Amino acid sequence: MPALHDQLSDESIAAVIEAFYRKVRQDPALGPVFARAIADHEWPEHLAVIRDFWSSVMLKTGRYKRNPFAAHLRVEGISPALFTRWLALFEETCREHLAPEIAAELHGRAVAIADSLKAGLFFNPAMTGLGRSTG
Repeated sequence: MPALHDQLSDESIAAVIEAFYRKVRQDPALGPVFARAIADHEWPEHLAVIRDFWSSVMLKTGRYKRNPFAAHLRVEGISPALFTRWLALFEETCREHLAPEIAAELHGRAVAIADSLKAGLFFNPAMTGLGRSTG
């Protein structure tokens, strides 16, 4: 098992991301969705973008300059259930690579981001009547 990181750094984020996406690509539910969205030769660039994202979120480096919502809009086969599986694997990987408090902090931030993405991707006000004008 890799060394347990007791501080969050670009190196510890990279270790989590690399291990996590190895699991994602092998996962029966997540793997096919990611395989359709990201070609094998695109993975190094994708992982670099994800490392920048988490570095910006957790370390305030400002390296991530993209729009995660727009990127996820284009993913074929994405569903709320897949977010649940993604978060479970992410939590498992965080716990394997980080000290407990840091793992909990990173996973907690992932839950908040996932909730925001799910709300934007799957919540449709028209279906609940909230988006309709009654006057």
